[in-house]
Amino acid sequence: MSLKNYSLGQVGDYEIKQLKVFKTVVDCGGFSAAETVLNIGRSTISLHISNLEARLNLTLCKRGRGGFSLTQEGEIIYKMTESLLESLDAFRTTVNNLNASLTGRLRITLSDKVSLDPRCRLPDLIRDFYDAAPEVSITTNVSSMAKIERTILNDEADIGFIPYHRKLDGLEYIHLYSDRCYVYVSKDHPLATMTAEQQAEQVDVFPASHAGLKPHEGVSEQISNMNLSAISYFYDSRLSLILSGRFIGFLPEEYAAPYVANGQIVSVATEQRSYSLGMAVIYKKTAQPNKPRELFLKVIREHFSGTKSDAAPY
Repeated sequence: MSLKNYSLGQVGDYEIKQLKVFKTVVDCGGFSAAETVLNIGRSTISLHISNLEARLNLTLCKRGRGGFSLTQEGEIIYKMTESLLESLDAFRTTVNNLNASLTGRLRITLSDKVSLDPRCRLPDLIRDFYDAAPEVSITTNVSSMAKIERTILNDEADIGFIPYHRKLDGLEYIHLYSDRCYVYVSKDHPLATMTAEQQAEQVDVFPASHAGLKPHEGVSEQISNMNLSAISYFYDSRLSLILSGRFIGFLPEEYAAPYVANGQIVSVATEQRSYSLGMAVIYKKTAQPNKPRELFLKVIREHFSGTKSDAAPY
């Protein structure tokens, strides 16, 4: 397309809608995959992209038998679209937070098995927050630790509940509680009937499952010599591997307790293999006003005011 004497002019709602479609197509990797996300047909998506290209006087992507790919101009427009939409979202959030009434949204993202852990007190936190701000829309989601950190830093979520595994400069931490994690095996596993001395000698021999991410120093010391043979990030799937009788693995004591009580699994080498896993609330260090987030943090601090801060890993 020719760039001669071209000027974009004003950008309005229609162009922003087209840019959102374009971003979704890129994020999904093509038109077909974007159909479900956008809930519109492929031909309509194609029309939006064609109209956007005509409006910008640029070719943004290549589509055909060779698959979907961005042109050099398309990559630039995609990055600029991300910045534009983030700025619009920040503007909307700021305006909502500056209003007299507490409105807007609160986006909470949690790590595996946190939401119903009684020590987390999430139902109580939600109740007290909602009673104080019933007009705020609440969204909750469960995700991996790395993704939780990323969404908080990218302003895609407001509050995260996450186990300690590293400290990032862009985040603030509120310590909630700590778990003790032990190695568990099924009741039929050879380690289950060994003496404590034999367990300590043999625990590194048997295939073990692990989370598949870089752990903090305390965990690294515990798993460095183990026979790490299976990756299972979430506790439920890791428990399934343990129950198979073919793998051993670390689990938080509180999570494992019901399965220990009914005799399905047992802890082994407890004197030699265990580590503390702290749970924290994280949020972004920012001067951007966010009344729903600040209220929820206030509720958290009230509920956990008696928690010893020196128990936190950092």
